[in-house]
Amino acid sequence: MRSTKGFTLIEVMIVVVIVAILATIAYPSYQQYVIRSNRAAAQAVMMDLANRQQQFLMANRAYASKTQLENSGFSLPSELTGRYTWDVTVGTDAVPSFTVTFSPTGPQSSDVTLSLNHQGVKTPADKW
Repeated sequence: MRSTKGFTLIEVMIVVVIVAILATIAYPSYQQYVIRSNRAAAQAVMMDLANRQQQFLMANRAYASKTQLENSGFSLPSELTGRYTWDVTVGTDAVPSFTVTFSPTGPQSSDVTLSLNHQGVKTPADKW
């Protein structure tokens, strides 16, 4: 009888197949986790922008445009740069209003566009 040491090619191939199956199951779940965590970071920034808008309204009797917010020192955090583009729409009616919109781009592009307005209405509601 001959003593063999090591693994046969069939044993190695079985291990490779098992690892491939596990990776196929785990990777999409990981991607969805990353998208949800980036969305949560964007939502936190949107809430910060809403607070800044309320402070600006108290001081200036009008909401700030995107340019005014950027001039006051606001910039999109580095973890969201390249994942979202943002915009602020200020209403022109007698009653001041604003809408903050974050649109997904790049690796986040499979996510939804998030909106928050001056009344605190968050859309889409099921993603908040």
